[in-house]
Amino acid sequence: MQHFHRTHLTSEDVLALADEYFPRLDLTPAPPAARSRTFSGPLGTVTISARPEGGHYVFIEAVTDQEGESRLDRNVKRFFVLVHRTAHPAHKLAAAY
Repeated sequence: MQHFHRTHLTSEDVLALADEYFPRLDLTPAPPAARSRTFSGPLGTVTISARPEGGHYVFIEAVTDQEGESRLDRNVKRFFVLVHRTAHPAHKLAAAY
C-alpha cells in the first residue's frame, strides 16, 4: 500500500524520526539513501521517502509490500501521527465522529 503525508518538517528531520521509529518495530534498516529509508522484518518491508514539495512542505511517501490494512500499514499511520505531533506539538488530535 502507499501512504502519503505533508509536513513542515525538513526531509532530514522526517528521516531521523523514521530511523528511530521503525527499528523499534523489529524492522532492520537497509543502507540509507539520500532522501529515503527502507526497513524490513517480520512485519514486511516499508520504504519511506521525504522530498521537498513546492513552497515549504515536505512530501512523505510510505510504500509497504503488504496487501490491505496490515499491522505494518497501521504503524506507518502511527509514524505519520508522530511526524504531525513533532511539527505541531500544541495541536490535539481528536476523533472525527
